[in-house]
Amino acid sequence: MQASDVKPVAYSLRNGVQESWHNGAVVCLERDGSISFSVGSPNAIVFPRSSTKPFLATAMVAAGLKLPANLLALVCASHDGRPEHLQAAREILSLAGLDETALCNTKDFPLDDDAAREIMQSGGDKTALQMNCSGKHSGMLATCVACGWDHDSSYLNQDHKLQKLITAMMPELIGEEVANIVVDGCGAPAHAMTLVGLARGFRSVAMAKAGSPARVVGEAMQGHPQMVGGPTRDVTLLMSGISGLIAKDGAEGVYAAALPDGRAIALKIADGANRARPPLMRAALVAMGVDISHVDPRAFESPIFGHGQIVGEVCVVDNLLSS
Repeated sequence: MQASDVKPVAYSLRNGVQESWHNGAVVCLERDGSISFSVGSPNAIVFPRSSTKPFLATAMVAAGLKLPANLLALVCASHDGRPEHLQAAREILSLAGLDETALCNTKDFPLDDDAAREIMQSGGDKTALQMNCSGKHSGMLATCVACGWDHDSSYLNQDHKLQKLITAMMPELIGEEVANIVVDGCGAPAHAMTLVGLARGFRSVAMAKAGSPARVVGEAMQGHPQMVGGPTRDVTLLMSGISGLIAKDGAEGVYAAALPDGRAIALKIADGANRARPPLMRAALVAMGVDISHVDPRAFESPIFGHGQIVGEVCVVDNLLSS
């Protein structure tokens, strides 16, 4: 993403006084797939990072991965590392005859503060299983076993059969060739694409035909949103409150969502910080006419704290997405 691709999209207020500006880009697709609204360049090249996990899972299912819906939802997750998430990752590995020693992804503490605190207080350390991408990696390994492919650490290489399959399927979903491939924080390949390509990809999953790999993935996410994030995470609360919606957050201020009627949204905060992301998603959903009345308000809140108390909030620029 270049500086010329973005515009001011939000600002932070501390005790009523403006403290920071947040630049970014957002694109909204209408039911027919045309661009309804955009701020900044819809053709900005971004690394969606974990927002592409539904695409990766679609490729895995197409290759032969078969999992119960709750476990498939974890394959799409940047999970909190709560006990239910770790157990689900273990189940995926066990079904493939593997255990967590096979993962080879980056070690980390859980994203959930309470879960991380409990581990540190008990003398525990970072592990690959606790890392928020372990569901994706468990799914990748299970796919490799199902297909008879190498399932040692080489499964993370761009030239591994699994990763080639994923890269080959990307254009089918996003409507364009991937712009670049680099190494993600977890060790797996990360694909770059345009912001509008990311929105198209979510639209493809949300509108997929019954029984198709993408539809199986979308239904797993919608049916088990708590596995995609955690009980207080914005992505989980968003999917829980809007029927049929699939959504996924990504590192560095990325967020994407789509409905079965074809409406889709993708956004990126330029500096990679996440605090402008939830209110910007709210503004985009409202601009698209999506009913958010049943969404837990915490999904859109981005409070500013002072001395342990809420003293301000992140606000979207007035009339940002007006037609």
